Amino acid sequence: MTEILIVDATVDAPAAAVFGVLADPRTHKDIDGTGWVREPLDGEQLSAVGQVFRMAMYHEGHPDKDYEMANQVVALEPDRVIAWAPGGLAEDGSLELGGWTWRYDLEPVGAEQTRVTLTYDWSKVPAEVRENIPFPAFPVSHLDNSLANLAKLAVVRG
Repeated sequence: MTEILIVDATVDAPAAAVFGVLADPRTHKDIDGTGWVREPLDGEQLSAVGQVFRMAMYHEGHPDKDYEMANQVVALEPDRVIAWAPGGLAEDGSLELGGWTWRYDLEPVGAEQTRVTLTYDWSKVPAEVRENIPFPAFPVSHLDNSLANLAKLAVVRG
């Protein structure tokens, strides 16, 4: 059984514009195809590996409905790659990652287009997390929708 979903698309915007959208947590709710992502709880641009950014979330199936995710940037090379690992903050304030990652690889195709590869990898999710969350938690069409949403935002920014 595969534990990684990968989709790609060509976006009619330069890599810098695509990266700018991805590095701005304020746009993540507009990229998301599920409607679960809400507003950022930290206003900073994503700029370094190790940076943590929190997002307000909503999911009908979550015990609290409204909840918060804390994400740690695990890869960042401007205009080339950005990735984060979602998790949450423990009561003591420490970060507890869930074992899955979102990764966007950007490959310029000429000056005005970018090939974007989106990878959703849940291969490191521990068994105790899998008992409460099904993986993947959505169909692959969610990833295609996310890339379509990203493309629209990047064209406007580009």
